Amino acid sequence: MAGRIAKNNPPYNTGAFRFELTFPLNYPLEPPCATLRTPIYHPSVDLEGRVCQPLTTQVHWEPTTRAVRVLQDLLLQLDSPDPQRVMRPDVARELQERPEEFRRRAEEHTRLHAEPRPDPRT
Repeated sequence: MAGRIAKNNPPYNTGAFRFELTFPLNYPLEPPCATLRTPIYHPSVDLEGRVCQPLTTQVHWEPTTRAVRVLQDLLLQLDSPDPQRVMRPDVARELQERPEEFRRRAEEHTRLHAEPRPDPRT
């Protein structure tokens, strides 16, 4: 399953980000994997687009969890970075120690890499 996320809050609100949710053959016994296909400057997303989502690890996964819950978790993670869910320690450190610099870099990265936001009127 693939789609596009358009966040409403800075620093990601000027673009849209492609994502992919892949399901293993033995889903729902194993969790799906969320990957961002559009580069994003975020402490919980590594350079390959893998997202730190404990919900989708074998330890926390429950077969009754619906795919929409995984997407909601992804949206929440992008909006509110959690210091316990880190894929890029350097970016997490910057967010905590120099939030203005983090925001500037994330906005610039979004400007350079994100897709145009969809027109809500169409």
